[in-house]
Amino acid sequence: MSLDADYLVERQRLKRRLLLWRIIAIVILGGVALSTLTDIKSLTGGDHIARLNVSGILVEDLEREQTLDELKSDADVLALIVRIDSPGGTIVGGESLYHQLRAVGTEKPVVAVMGSMATSAGYMTALGTDYLFAREGSLTGSIGVLMQTADVTGLLEKIGVKPDTIKSGPLKAQPNPLEVTTPEARQAITDVVMDMYGMFVEMVAERRHMDLGQAKNLADGRVYSGRQALANGLIDAIGSETEAVDWLEKTRNIPTGLAVRNVVIERPGQDWKNFINGMVGKTLFSERLTLDGLISLWHPERW
Repeated sequence: MSLDADYLVERQRLKRRLLLWRIIAIVILGGVALSTLTDIKSLTGGDHIARLNVSGILVEDLEREQTLDELKSDADVLALIVRIDSPGGTIVGGESLYHQLRAVGTEKPVVAVMGSMATSAGYMTALGTDYLFAREGSLTGSIGVLMQTADVTGLLEKIGVKPDTIKSGPLKAQPNPLEVTTPEARQAITDVVMDMYGMFVEMVAERRHMDLGQAKNLADGRVYSGRQALANGLIDAIGSETEAVDWLEKTRNIPTGLAVRNVVIERPGQDWKNFINGMVGKTLFSERLTLDGLISLWHPERW
């Protein structure tokens, strides 16, 4: 009997020890789970500053538009930094991005940081933000619009080819490299170019708080260094993303120490495109081949 009593007491002690260790294990696992959830939230959610990278030739982008529309109402995004490194692109590409950034700016502060280049439609994009930073050596400006064509009728005549076009009116399909541009067609094209140029200049005047005459004087198509742009009122300060974050914290009450996270734009088939471009080492076709219509683009002659 004594042995049985000792055995029962020992079993009860063992059960109590096992119960204690189980409780300790549950507490530890709960703490690990909570810590993991916190880490995941810090990576995928939580208050942060978003970073939109704008680079290359600018064209209209429906996926980017949808992403920015979602970002505008995202409570976790407290501010947006727009990093621009672009020579420009189509007028519609710059105009649409300008309006998208203005829309985001109605809900949260938006600041531009110019890289090596933010010219033409790239500068138009920057105008959609609340504050513009550039490096001293950044190229910006090139405020203007152009439409390009070529007259190949002389070449075709030399090789015995005579183009024949049937159209509803003399200004249809102008400019056309297969026809000599008439004075009437040239004037009609110039009217369109100057109308869009006027829109661009009005954007500069409104967003940079200038009178129209001052904006026009700066909008002769030339590029400016960051230092020149600052002196002429085309940007607000010399600086980088560090200064942009500091400006947000000091002037827009953004909490200090927030993470800055890239805006990811989901695109159908993007993984395959990235894979192919990575294998080839560069894009198969020049971005400039995608341009059509009115463009606002700075391109030196060597291009």
